[in-house]
Amino acid sequence: MAKYVPSPRDWVREQVELYENSGGTEGTTLRDTGLPVIIVTHIGNKTGAIRKTPLMRVKDGNSYVLVGSQGGAPTDPVWVHNLRVNPDVEIRDETVVRPMRVREVEDEDERSRLWKLAIAAYPPYAEYQERTARRIPIFVAEQS
Repeated sequence: MAKYVPSPRDWVREQVELYENSGGTEGTTLRDTGLPVIIVTHIGNKTGAIRKTPLMRVKDGNSYVLVGSQGGAPTDPVWVHNLRVNPDVEIRDETVVRPMRVREVEDEDERSRLWKLAIAAYPPYAEYQERTARRIPIFVAEQS
């Protein structure tokens, strides 16, 4: 059985703990923004450990759009590499927890449509893309 390894970042670890310990009734928004977040549980591609990452909640019907922005940093967040290797995840959206499977969006039309949804949900994504030379990866999490 894989072991859960909390994030080394205090705010991430604290948000995940508050979200999960409350059963999804607290910690459901990103710090001071009031914007909704989900918790994505995934498997580390190097360690095999269970990792939990709060991400902006971007919905597309019954699916979730996961945006690997890392604030416009020059490299992809670690969770992006984890999902590329282990696409089976669990998503907690407030009190609902469900197993899902992710796929990276390659199709340009689909990517363009989902990018617009992402920016509508969290406008800073547009600025993050301008800040970095890398193309911010987008994944779709669907019912498995």
